[in-house]
Formats: sequence, structure tokens, C-alpha cells
Amino acid sequence: MDNLPPPEALSALADPATWITAAVILFLLLCSGFFSGSETALTASTRGKLRSMVDRGEQAAGADRALALKEDNERLIGGILLGNNLVNILATSLATALLTTLLGEGGVAIATLVMTALVLIFAEVLPKTYAINDPERTAARIARPVGLVVSVMAPVVSVVRLLVRGVLRLFGVRIDAGANMVSVHEEIMGALSLGHSEGTVEKEQRDRLLGALDLHERTVEEIMLHRSGIEMIDADADPEEILSQALQSPHTRLPVYKGEQENIIGLVHAKDLLRAIDRLTRGAEAPGLKGFKITDVAVKPYFIPETTTLDDQLRQFLKRHTHFALVVDEYGALRGLITLEDILEEIVGEITDEFDTPEAAMLAPGPDGTYLIDGAMTIRDFNRATDLTLPDDEANTVAGLVIHEAQSIPVVGQVFSFHGFRFEVAERDKNRLTRLKVRKLG
Repeated sequence: MDNLPPPEALSALADPATWITAAVILFLLLCSGFFSGSETALTASTRGKLRSMVDRGEQAAGADRALALKEDNERLIGGILLGNNLVNILATSLATALLTTLLGEGGVAIATLVMTALVLIFAEVLPKTYAINDPERTAARIARPVGLVVSVMAPVVSVVRLLVRGVLRLFGVRIDAGANMVSVHEEIMGALSLGHSEGTVEKEQRDRLLGALDLHERTVEEIMLHRSGIEMIDADADPEEILSQALQSPHTRLPVYKGEQENIIGLVHAKDLLRAIDRLTRGAEAPGLKGFKITDVAVKPYFIPETTTLDDQLRQFLKRHTHFALVVDEYGALRGLITLEDILEEIVGEITDEFDTPEAAMLAPGPDGTYLIDGAMTIRDFNRATDLTLPDDEANTVAGLVIHEAQSIPVVGQVFSFHGFRFEVAERDKNRLTRLKVRKLG
């Protein structure tokens, strides 16, 4: 007889209001789960995937509403959190009152434990797990009711937003709309890097896509062929010497200089040269090579500043229907040359044909993890070939980075450690570091 519930509890169980209160608590828990899942779905879904659903006509109306809701994330999250907190607090209050009636003073502790378990499992973990499994489709399904809730809560959310910003402003924190929005480029680049680290994106695919995405951030100075490596034709050379040089050269286009190499007066295409030689040598009355003048076949050179971005230069090449440009600095001095192929190689990798000189073997580390590289190798090429991360802010080539950090021209055998790497000068030709040994530390 001592184990029977007190008469007050029995009478409360017989009261229809008790069961109505229990039903309301259950309904409020369902609402809490809806708000929790909606928050996860709408914050985890990406604009790109939602836009793709709209374009494909897959839950297009819902996806379009979800996109509209995500236009003002602060208002969206504020409305959902306000609704979620209201139903959670109300459900907990009703459960406390109900269990206190049934169990007396001990009902408060029991209500706390029971509601914590119910809210955690059924109103938080379960709906969030469901929503995160396919956030875009979930967001499309719940966009209409969430939009209604956000509209109803909008006045209260606006007041809360003003209060929050006012308090933060007292501490010197200013919230600007969209200040922390991640750009589309950054989002895609981050997704590619993450996909590669997880093994879902191949290195070659990542490199091609990243190369195309960052053309607007890189300048022609970073990838141009330095003037020391440019093959040129001397306008004052004998016609036979010019013809021999053009035939032996692996390049289709060659700059022409007069006097000194800084004085570029034109550009010769191999086909134009061949046509000119054909006119001069074919036929009984042909004057022969003695009548050949390189300036007659050379076209006007195209100069660009070294600060031009690769994206802009690619557009210029397409607009001007040309593949070749000479790079000059702010003083007009020749710095190097760049071709359309150079820019395309930043996207698709090395492009070779039957006339190109054989490339060096693929970079492979030694037993101790050391890479032996050409000092003129660009930092970007080194990083792409090895998946390492040498900084390229201060120099374009690995040798340039070593000289920058050493603040001098090192001698053979000298060793440096910086940026988490060990550098050793293996060979030096005058003031050029021709061979370097590079190893990652740690």
C-alpha cells in the first residue's frame, strides 16, 4: 500500500488537463526539433547547390525560397533561434509544472532530467543529424514554414539585433553586413583543397581548377620567361645567319633587336620568314638572300607592364588575336616575355610538342626527403609538383627566396633554414644559384 501514488497524483492523472498538457509538451518538442533541423539545413546548405536545384527544376520552388532566406542570414538565424528558445522554455516550464503536480517537490529535479534527455535526443541530435545528411533538400522542404516563422518573428528579431549591436558597439565591436561573407572563389578553393586532402579530388584536377581560379590574383611577372633566357635575332646579322638561327630555334616567334638587346624593334614569325625567303629564292629572276631584310617581315612588338594580371592578359591575347608579349617594368626596361601557352600551362600543366626540349624528370625526393631542383624553378611549380607550401610573396623562384631570406648571395655548401624548410646551395654560376637542395623540416 505504501507504493501507491498519493491521492493528489491519482486525481491529477484522471484530470483531462494533465493529458492535454502532456500533449502540448510533445507538440512543443516536435516544434523544437523542427527549428533545430531547419537551422542546420539552412546554414549547412550552399548557395551553389541550391541554385543548381533551381536550374534543374528539382524542388525548385523550395530551393528558391531557401535562397531568398539565406540572403539575410542574421534575420534568418535570429528568427529560428527565437522560435526554438520559446518552445524549449515553454515545454520545460509545462513539464516542471506537470511533474510537480504529480510527484510533489521532487518533480522539479525529475523534470530537469527528463526534459534535458528529451530535448537533447529528439529536439537537437536527431533532427540535426537528419538535416546535415542532405541539407539542400531539407532546406527546400522546410523553406516555406520557416519563412512564415521568420516573417512573424521579424519585428522582435529587429529589436534584438539593435540591442546586440548596441552592446557590442560599447566594447568597440562593429558588425557590418556581409563583412565575413566568404567569397565564391575562396569557397571553391577551400572545397577543392579539402576534397584533395580527403582523397575525393585528384591532385591534377585540383591543380587545374585552382590554376584557373587564381589567374586574377597572379601577374605576368610571376610566370614570364626572364630576359636572360630569351632567344633574339640581331637585325644587323647576315641573312644566312638569321635563317640558320630561325631554323634551329624551337620557337615559332622570335624578337628582333637592333644595336642592343634592350632595343626590340619587332617580332618575326617563322611562317612570315619562310614566305619571304621563298619569294627571294624561287624563280629565275629571284634576287636571292642578299635582298632579304629582317625588318620587312618583322611585325610591331607588343609590350605589356609586368603588373598585368594573368586573367587580364589572357583576355588581351584573345582580343588582339596574338600569342606573344614582351614584358617591361615601370621604366620601360625589358624584363621578359610571356605567351598564351605560358598562361594555359598554369591551368593544364606543362604543354610540350615535338620541338620542345625534353623536360626534366618528375621531381622525386631522395631517401631523406631532399629535393634537388633548379634554382630558377618557380615556387609555384615547386609547390604544385611536391604538394608543399613554400611562400611566394617575396620571390618568384626558389633561388630568389633563398637570396631574399639570406640577404646575400650564398656560396656553395651554405645551408639555411626558414619557413619550415632546409635549403642547401648545391651549385652556383657567378651570381646565380643554379642548383638547390630543399627538404621539409619536422
